[in-house]
Amino acid sequence: MDEKDHLGEKIRLKERAEEDQYFARRDQELLAKLKQAQAAEQERTIRELARSRCPQCGERLSQRSIHGQTIQECLSCQGIWLDKSKLELVSRPKSEEWLEHFLEGLVRLVGHPKGG
Repeated sequence: MDEKDHLGEKIRLKERAEEDQYFARRDQELLAKLKQAQAAEQERTIRELARSRCPQCGERLSQRSIHGQTIQECLSCQGIWLDKSKLELVSRPKSEEWLEHFLEGLVRLVGHPKGG
């Protein structure tokens, strides 16, 4: 009978160890999911804080219309930011003269003398 109790105790200990391993794995998976969700939320928050800010100096960008196109400009460092579609409109080869007028308008906008 003593051997039977000893064997039963070993089986119970093995079952308890397997149960502990199961819950440890489950806890690790839940923690990993929680960390991933927190990282995604932090990324969203950072993106929201950086939206409409100058990538060079961090100041808020303002919008301005030039030749019928709305661009974003930084009043602090005088950077001008165009998205891909605006850049394609500007660089489309309508004529070299049109692009030159556009660039001259940009120079006048930021207050730099032509050629300098």
